[in-house]
Amino acid sequence: MKKLLFALAATSLLFASNSHHKPKKNTKKHHKVHKNKKINNTSTQTSPLSQAEVDELIFTREEEKLARDVYITLYNKWNLKIFSNISKSEQKHMDAIKKMLDKYNLPDPIESTGDVVGVFVNQDIQELYHKLIELGSKSKIDALKVGATIEDLDINDIEHAIENATHSDIINVYENLQKGSRNHLRAFYSQLVKNGSDYEPKYISEDYFEYIISTPWERGRVK
Repeated sequence: MKKLLFALAATSLLFASNSHHKPKKNTKKHHKVHKNKKINNTSTQTSPLSQAEVDELIFTREEEKLARDVYITLYNKWNLKIFSNISKSEQKHMDAIKKMLDKYNLPDPIESTGDVVGVFVNQDIQELYHKLIELGSKSKIDALKVGATIEDLDINDIEHAIENATHSDIINVYENLQKGSRNHLRAFYSQLVKNGSDYEPKYISEDYFEYIISTPWERGRVK
């Protein structure tokens, strides 16, 4: 399912490497994550969700909160506008998943925590939050790398969520979340380059990363 334990290990080594990422000319077509999928186009409550779909929705609700909360906290630490702007986008991502939870009468894990910044039901996410804040508090560059890492992880996790989904409405929500995460990764990478730094993907493939950073900002909704 999710690779949070790997994420915790990877973030501990996140900034240890002195290697530099060199952008390459994009020769790849747009990355596809749901080829030949069997999709349930009814998208109604009369068509029950699989347990995998349920688990992914509940997890994604808190994973989007993780992104929002880390960005809120790092904005308060460094006063970098990019964190304020993207935290607002992450709130919209959270809201989109909440609509799916409500539609399918699923429990919202955030209700039990009162939506307090930095507090999570999933303890793997809780641990990852603390690790990311620790890393992002070292410097502004480290904070931007944390942002890129979160979007890298989100894109990868959403791909798995799409693979586990059969309902078209849920897939559409995930595709729009993933589009947003690609834009966020572009934004963080751009800021890193402007500040003389770089980022190497930890979760998505190098080819997919090259595609993202070498293509324009994506606008409009995925339909």
